[in-house]
Amino acid sequence: MIIKPMVRNNICLNSHPTGCTVSVQRQIEYAKKNLSPVDYKTPKLVLVIGCSNGYGLASRIAAAFGYGAVTVGLSKEKAASDKHTATPGYYNNEAFDREAAKAGLISKTLDGNAFLGETKAETAKVVRLAAEEAKIQPKIDLIVYSLASPVRTCPKTGILYKSAIKPVGEPFSGKTLNMMDGTFTVTSAEPATEDEIYNTIKVMGGEDWEYWMEALYKEGLLSPKTRTVAYSYLGPEHSWPIYKNGTIGKAKEDLERACVEINKIYAEQGKIAGAWVSVNKALVTRSSAVIPIIPLYISCLFKVMKEMHLHEGCIEQIVRLYRERLYSAESGDPEMVPVDRKGRIRIDDWEMREDVQKATMEKMKNITPENVFTQTDVAGFKHDFLEAHGFDVAGVNYDADVEI
Repeated sequence: MIIKPMVRNNICLNSHPTGCTVSVQRQIEYAKKNLSPVDYKTPKLVLVIGCSNGYGLASRIAAAFGYGAVTVGLSKEKAASDKHTATPGYYNNEAFDREAAKAGLISKTLDGNAFLGETKAETAKVVRLAAEEAKIQPKIDLIVYSLASPVRTCPKTGILYKSAIKPVGEPFSGKTLNMMDGTFTVTSAEPATEDEIYNTIKVMGGEDWEYWMEALYKEGLLSPKTRTVAYSYLGPEHSWPIYKNGTIGKAKEDLERACVEINKIYAEQGKIAGAWVSVNKALVTRSSAVIPIIPLYISCLFKVMKEMHLHEGCIEQIVRLYRERLYSAESGDPEMVPVDRKGRIRIDDWEMREDVQKATMEKMKNITPENVFTQTDVAGFKHDFLEAHGFDVAGVNYDADVEI
């Protein structure tokens, strides 16, 4: 099959297996060059919940190929059919496992609904199997929680919750950008109902992270060395109506609440080393491409950060998170992990620099349909979006017939 990208309303409906493989290989090479294991400090057994795309995939790559860790990854992906390609995460997982096997690294990948209790139990079994194969203690050193799902079924009630990307309190209207052709549209959204706010918190908040820690503790897989991190985003004030102060922001607040609770229950009792929320940089992901305002903001931000030589992708961000935050020289002691006043790790620090934000906001004010391609990095946004699905990857022949 010859595969070309099928994009509708900033959503890509297919993926390319060869492109996904090459993209994974390049992230692996970056991790190998920029991280190295330290026996007494860096992780040996890592669980990544949401391992197949974006920050979760980068977290697994960096742990395995940077630190030599045994990794267990969990995600929910869809295999190919006779007529349709698999999801990009499916191909990413396949590529990761192939490369890990070549490198002599132990990796176990599960496909399942991370929100369900039976999936948590099955994951615990696989963690033990991986540890046994590696001849190490079945104690997880690092748990990365990086799920992105629009729906969640609560395992304790069986209730299905659906998230909504909406403002809270006031209607929202703002300019957004179609990265495929550089055209602008005005997006409007009515404020979320109380039910929509509650449902979004249930899907995207911290409750499931807490359930995971509870399940893994009961399985005896945690230790005083265990660290756990979940990913979040704050962004500039310009995006707050739809993000920080919207339904997504309410869910991210709940993630921070969960972090405090996990530390109270486990870290303060010496059962784990600590839990952190890491606030990461704005990047092009399958999720961010459909949030109003964000494509325009990211296109302007990328232009500024590339001109200032500050730009990072997922793997660069996670390598810096590991090397300079979670496993820096000082953070052999968990209390020495660098955090902000609210206890959050900040690797959005370069994005939120005053000079970066000032230049980005100036660009956003002055963008027109006539100058969008010269004054923003809409081309870079489009590239990153397509690359996340295995397209527009340098060195791949997209006219070649491939097995899906």
